[in-house]
Amino acid sequence: MGQKVILIADPGIDTAFAVALALFDPRLEVLALAPTGGNVQAQQATINVHTLVGQIDPPRWPRLGSALPVKYDIDGTRLHGADGLGNAKFPEVSLHAPSPSDKLIVELVNKHPNDITIVCLGPLTALQRALQRDPTLPQRIHRVIALGGSWREPGNATELAEFHFYCDPEAAREVLHSKLAVTLIPLDVMRKLVFSPKDLLELPCPQSRVATFLRKIVPFGIRASSNLYGTEGFHMKDVMGVAALTLPGAFKSKSMHVDVETRGELTRGVSVIDARSNPEHKPNAEVATDVDVGAVRDYMVRVLASVDGVN
Repeated sequence: MGQKVILIADPGIDTAFAVALALFDPRLEVLALAPTGGNVQAQQATINVHTLVGQIDPPRWPRLGSALPVKYDIDGTRLHGADGLGNAKFPEVSLHAPSPSDKLIVELVNKHPNDITIVCLGPLTALQRALQRDPTLPQRIHRVIALGGSWREPGNATELAEFHFYCDPEAAREVLHSKLAVTLIPLDVMRKLVFSPKDLLELPCPQSRVATFLRKIVPFGIRASSNLYGTEGFHMKDVMGVAALTLPGAFKSKSMHVDVETRGELTRGVSVIDARSNPEHKPNAEVATDVDVGAVRDYMVRVLASVDGVN
């Protein structure tokens, strides 16, 4: 079996792409999908993780949680569609009383102490609540990879704030202060991977369930990116979270102290990264500073090409 991982996800087109890669990567054992609100509201996020897994039918199904009933001040529906999955109109799914995401995280970490990496592809609320449920949890989590914050890049929620941190800055701050081993993937790195219409046309194994699913959801994101931002392609930001786990050599990083502004009228959700040569505080995160985008693209193709013999 591969590396044990829990994915905290707010699907989301790029989130769904990242989750699909993780579920079909034989080097990973995805124990659970812990949905969270973010790109869509909590109930829709729970529906989306069930829809995603049902549509692509991976060889091993993870445990599926339910998103905590938290409402944020912002969502991603302009970019991802009202349902978060490109308004593709998938069949309704049945929800069989899944465990809340924070409870599911605590249960699995205690069952597999020091073996689990948690990859946060959405706001950090569920992980924060898990830490509040069990304050000793950081001692048993191997590592956290979190997509959030921005260093030198403009924000995507406000002028300065990154979306995941802006949704719940208090949660982001608590996780960063928790003594967890955190690798942070900021917008500076997330934005380097753009998925073009040509990439969509050239998806490997086009008849597979995964490729069929992706062709239904990704076009909305490409069109929305063009209309909203003038971008010729869709930023596959969340793929970077899975790639940071499977391709550690493709990323450059620097140990730095990171904090999050929780109250400012203009700066709420802004990440404060201390890059001074003589910082006041000790580093609390490995901050990704660059990535070999070609290696990430090769990884995406390699995993999707392996799906043909699976489904």
